[in-house]
Amino acid sequence: MTTARTPTGAAPTRGRRAGRSTGDERETAILATAERLLTQRPFADISIDDLARGAGISRPTFYFYFPSKNAVLLTLLDRVTEEADAAAGGVFERLAEDPRAHWRELIARFHATFGGHRDVVLACAQVRGTNAEVRRLWAEVLERWVRAVQAAIEAERARGAAPDGLPARDLAIALNSMNERVWYATFAGDGPAVAERDVVDVLLDVWLTAIYRTTTPPVTPPVTPPLTPSGGTA
Repeated sequence: MTTARTPTGAAPTRGRRAGRSTGDERETAILATAERLLTQRPFADISIDDLARGAGISRPTFYFYFPSKNAVLLTLLDRVTEEADAAAGGVFERLAEDPRAHWRELIARFHATFGGHRDVVLACAQVRGTNAEVRRLWAEVLERWVRAVQAAIEAERARGAAPDGLPARDLAIALNSMNERVWYATFAGDGPAVAERDVVDVLLDVWLTAIYRTTTPPVTPPVTPPLTPSGGTA
């Protein structure tokens, strides 16, 4: 991930021709066709003619919306990561209230988002080694999430809930990278893989142990308003 934004921010969608509306029905049809075809075959086997035909447009019209099929994949990836950012919501701001519950909520929301678009995620992972644009975009996305998790770890250390230890950034990098690989294996059935029904709880236990050295981190107790001289609350 180095777009300067938090996980709940928004970034411009890449790949589209300048000036096109994101609500354009033909563009939406192209993207929907691409995601549908990815459930049936590898990205390398999908042609521009396939995308145009599925969207009900001509090949020349396709180029009015996207300069290449790689641009379609980039736009799909952008939309998935934007959805993941939105899903994170205000979880980080509520973390201290119940760290275990809210870290689980965060991991589960990301899992649901990526799992809901697993064929896009898998296609991007498969082409990342040869597609510099996909590699660059994913690095920007990952950097953004690393920074958010780093800040959360530092906040938990500052309130005394998490012990000092490895640099928070290094820990955030390792945890995010672990999630990426574990999810890929689960979604793709690639080698040893955690069962999908268990993956959120497995990741959660590793995150809690790495950050807090326990799977039951302390919560911040609710603040009780001070009593007034009359016996009421201030």
